[in-house]
Amino acid sequence: MNEFEWRRQLRNLRQPLRPQRDLWSSIEAALAEAAPAGAQPSDPTPPRRRPPQRRWLLGAGLAASALLVAGIGWRLLRPPAGLPLTFGAASSLPAWKPTDPRLAGAAIELDAARMELQQAIRQAPGSAALQRLLARTERQQAQLRRSADPAG
Repeated sequence: MNEFEWRRQLRNLRQPLRPQRDLWSSIEAALAEAAPAGAQPSDPTPPRRRPPQRRWLLGAGLAASALLVAGIGWRLLRPPAGLPLTFGAASSLPAWKPTDPRLAGAAIELDAARMELQQAIRQAPGSAALQRLLARTERQQAQLRRSADPAG
């Protein structure tokens, strides 16, 4: 017998077969003999209960998870301690135009970014992300001014 014959036999096994006799009558008879008249069949295995210690551990795990999620959410929503909630000192400075053409483009871009961030903060004053971006932009402007200063 080769592989092709085996495969053909396996395909033939997938075909539905009818039993030669009705099986339900013998099943019903066996059930009627096993159970007394009028008695309901019951599950022989009682439901398993978790020990109290496992319930306590499950509750503690859920509480710890909830505290972790709440702590992460609180940490993400509150602004950092060193972040000013109002516009920084650099935001009131006039536009700076360095004489070096290599720095002039960066100064224009940073000034435009600062003005756009200030406008966005006016629309959403409680946004910590915008406050962080504004502070970072102001730090970059100050660093650019220091790099353009020949004495610094």
